[in-house]
Amino acid sequence: MQSLPISREQWEHGPKIAAIGGGTGLSTMLRGLKRYTKNLTAIVTVADDGGGSGVLRRDMGILPPGDVRQCMQALANTEPIMERLLDYRFCEGRLKGQSFGNLLLAALNGVTGSFEEAVAQMGQVLAISGCVLPVTGANVQLEAIFENGERVVGESRIFSAKKQQDCRIHHVALLPQRPQPLPATLSAIAEADLILLGPGSLYTSVIPNLLVDGVADAIDRARAQKFYICNIMTQDGETEGYTVADHLEALLRHGTPHMIDLCLVNNAPLSDVLLRRYEQEDAEPLAVDRARIEALGVDVAERALLLRDADFARHDPELLAQAILELYRERTVRIYHGTQRYITEEA
Repeated sequence: MQSLPISREQWEHGPKIAAIGGGTGLSTMLRGLKRYTKNLTAIVTVADDGGGSGVLRRDMGILPPGDVRQCMQALANTEPIMERLLDYRFCEGRLKGQSFGNLLLAALNGVTGSFEEAVAQMGQVLAISGCVLPVTGANVQLEAIFENGERVVGESRIFSAKKQQDCRIHHVALLPQRPQPLPATLSAIAEADLILLGPGSLYTSVIPNLLVDGVADAIDRARAQKFYICNIMTQDGETEGYTVADHLEALLRHGTPHMIDLCLVNNAPLSDVLLRRYEQEDAEPLAVDRARIEALGVDVAERALLLRDADFARHDPELLAQAILELYRERTVRIYHGTQRYITEEA
């Protein structure tokens, strides 16, 4: 689908959006939203300890760059060759598996002496729309506590531990607990017109942000509209058997009880080929149990958000961005005082 026509003035004065999460889901959403507003702040988890990010974290003592780098690529306004370069992974030698983008961010960390400043400098290099912020500058680990009482430390170990325990995750925690957020993170949340959580892995991409000191309370206090963008599928090794309401209950339990106003879910059907593929991974489309969702005080919006003709069940960046902004505008009153502002309607 083609993006809706929008003038540069509309883009410059678009709503202030704080998008919170991590991984592929968040970066996919940002690719669509950047067409409609320049006032985007991505707030990204830094609990990853696996893959190339984990290696750099252990070897160099820096925060994991992978999720941050993906978001910066999504917001970048550069030549296609630059994006290919940032995505390039070395195939051999000691750098095997590392992406050039991660190494660039690690190098900037060394030059500037600060991961936060490295991210800011890379944003200038890539001419990104908006900004990207790690949720905290602390070196944190993610701990999962299962319903049977067993625990595992390390995001990369949660999948296999859950398979071994064969029970649901009860909750997750950060070690050390309640790390301090970046001041800019709290400012972006407080100043936002719209706060988005997800899409992305529930326990390893979205919820870890809420465990940083003050973040959940800041979301709760903000005057912004607050949407949860739900995943299309359950996730093997994390949310098998979950419904949409199960996702929301976990989110609110880790955050605050009234933190979300609306939950956006996909209602486009998956092909039989995709369904069979996901069945092999013990994953299925999320069931929308509307009564339970509304009992939590959360509105539900269903839209066709599926990326067509893809090998995996993914959100279409354009369809997702359009749905988010249409819902936002339906629920707001526009007031003009020289420039365009968006004020949330009071119930």
